[in-house]
Amino acid sequence: MRHFWLGKLDSHALPHAWFTIGGTAVFLLAALITVIIITRMKRWKWLWNEWLTSVDPKKIGIMYFIVGGVMLLRGGLDALMMWLQQALGASNMPGIGGEAAHGYLSSEHFQQIFTAHGNIMVFFVAMAFIFGLINYIVPLQIGARDLASPFMNTLGFWLYVGGVLMVNMFFMFGGEYAATGWLAIAPLSGKVFSPGVGVDYWIWSLQISGVGSTLGALNFILTILKMRAPGMTLSKMPLFTWGSLFSMLMAVTVFPLLTATLFLSFFDRYLGTHFFTMTAGGDPMMYTNLIWMWGHPEVYILMLPAFGVFSEVVATFSRKPIASYKSNVIGMAGVSFMALSVWLHHFFTMGASTDVNAFFGLMTLIVAIPTAVLFFTWIATMRGGMIRFETPMLWFLGFVAIFAVGGLSGLILAFPPADFQLHNSLFLVAHFHFNVIGGVLFGIFCGINYWFSKFTGFKLNQRIGRQAFWCWILGFCLSFIPMLILGLMGATRRLDHYDASTGWQPFFVLMLIGGIVIAIGTVLQLVQIFASVIQRHRLYDATGDPWDGRSLEWGTTSPPPSYNFTVIPTVTSFDTFWEAKKNHALPGPAYEDIVIPKNTAAGIYIALFAFLLGFGFVWEMNWLAVVSIIGIIVVLITRGYNEHSEYILTAAEVEKNEEKRAELHKKRLEQHKAALHEEEMGLVDFMRYMLKLGMNYIRQKRRKRT
Repeated sequence: MRHFWLGKLDSHALPHAWFTIGGTAVFLLAALITVIIITRMKRWKWLWNEWLTSVDPKKIGIMYFIVGGVMLLRGGLDALMMWLQQALGASNMPGIGGEAAHGYLSSEHFQQIFTAHGNIMVFFVAMAFIFGLINYIVPLQIGARDLASPFMNTLGFWLYVGGVLMVNMFFMFGGEYAATGWLAIAPLSGKVFSPGVGVDYWIWSLQISGVGSTLGALNFILTILKMRAPGMTLSKMPLFTWGSLFSMLMAVTVFPLLTATLFLSFFDRYLGTHFFTMTAGGDPMMYTNLIWMWGHPEVYILMLPAFGVFSEVVATFSRKPIASYKSNVIGMAGVSFMALSVWLHHFFTMGASTDVNAFFGLMTLIVAIPTAVLFFTWIATMRGGMIRFETPMLWFLGFVAIFAVGGLSGLILAFPPADFQLHNSLFLVAHFHFNVIGGVLFGIFCGINYWFSKFTGFKLNQRIGRQAFWCWILGFCLSFIPMLILGLMGATRRLDHYDASTGWQPFFVLMLIGGIVIAIGTVLQLVQIFASVIQRHRLYDATGDPWDGRSLEWGTTSPPPSYNFTVIPTVTSFDTFWEAKKNHALPGPAYEDIVIPKNTAAGIYIALFAFLLGFGFVWEMNWLAVVSIIGIIVVLITRGYNEHSEYILTAAEVEKNEEKRAELHKKRLEQHKAALHEEEMGLVDFMRYMLKLGMNYIRQKRRKRT
């Protein structure tokens, strides 16, 4: 009976190692502090009604940013732990000088951190930020009030949150994560080599969030294709929208492959099948093909929206239209198409024929051509432009420098003979990070700095933002240039210790220093946000268009109302908002009835049942899995029969709401004018402010006691 109710779950699954105890304590403490703060502020009802159950894509986008930011800190901590282990991991040859020193982590623990870091940064950081940007910006850019399916949008987000919980659940129950590498290559991920629950947590965290990503991608495609403003043909769409469209088309192509592959891996572990094992006719190479048919396009799924961000930023801060709109679109189309046919270069060393290797090597080289086209359009746009070196433009220029090195190292790896030597080395790891951090993460930071005023109503602090940028650039170079050198020297990836005679330790120490500098840059980004909140009156976005932008999102107030536009605009050209400003033809106020979707908690309930489904299968609690499946079906049916999921906001109500917004804007504009004499806050100013705030708080507490 006990096995029926609890499955494999017993006292041994509770936290018992230092890292699981510490992780559990941190998560519980953070949850407790959050509960206390919200309770003392009496904001539970507001939080539920205004945010958690909201179907407004702008609020869902901000929630993606918040959860993705927390996971960025989590994944960054994993990276620092790995760099510290490698810096301390030099040892003498066995039998010489006593027992070898292996750093502060065991090999098993290091591999778990390695796996968790990769999963978190790709699935739960990069995807979250990209989906957040698309949620907020694309409907505004195409002149839509919402996404095609508001319910599907909130469901996708909460499934992502369910995956976030699952990927961290091993701290509390299980004590281990997968030690298989971030893609859990078979047969290492099979039951024989990984008998614990770590791989099961890996499977279900990716499965739950992956289904949410697929639903989100379908929703974005439908929105872009069917909900554009009148006059906005495909040839007039903004370039960030184009990048998002190509990205999501790739996602709906390859994410079902991931779902199927994860189910087959689950069947091997749970039902004893042999799809990916050598026994009973299985084939591990089939797993490698399937997972990389998703895995390599996933990099471009993340990168294409970032390319769209860079296209928007370069045009805005060069004060010119993009040099060749059609070339830019064709370049993104070429990247998305060719990226689907290069996955086998990830296993040139696995015994494929020379003809197969030659084809995939050639395709890997060819995919550089449309990428180069994009670079040429950006450079041509800057040529002769009146460039403003604001923080978003700095992130773009940093991307150009870092991504160029990543692209050149990728061309080296495209040749099978070179890849045979470098495939399992740190050279490949460095190449991946030059592309993903330089291309994706820098693109995300660029987009957030660019559109932050649209999210919040005030700009980010430029002074601290520049300091954060330079810390990221310096730290990145210190961390990953030595990694390229180590790869050429023969250092393998997933390496937790090595012999001191190799001479590798100084490079690993340099990597650790670089990681610390990146961590300082991350802290500065948090300080940048807090300092901006403190000086929000000075940094207030008085016009809704602080950068003199070109596309429709800059024609709304900052932040926009829940319905985005009082009247859907009519588009006449590619840079329609820029043309309207130039010709002094901005439309006056007008109002019409608007259909607004109602908030719903159905997405939360389905995601909760999906999480319990995965947890039940991880611990072999079949009753919990069955109940969860029934729960998901019941919620879906209930939601499907709900005929009152929308309401009408009348034109009179819209006008009244706009009048209130105008009054609030007038008040904030007066505060903005009064605060213009203030200097922009620097890091020292922020520290003084926080110290003063803390001292005032202590004085108030003492007064209350006396």
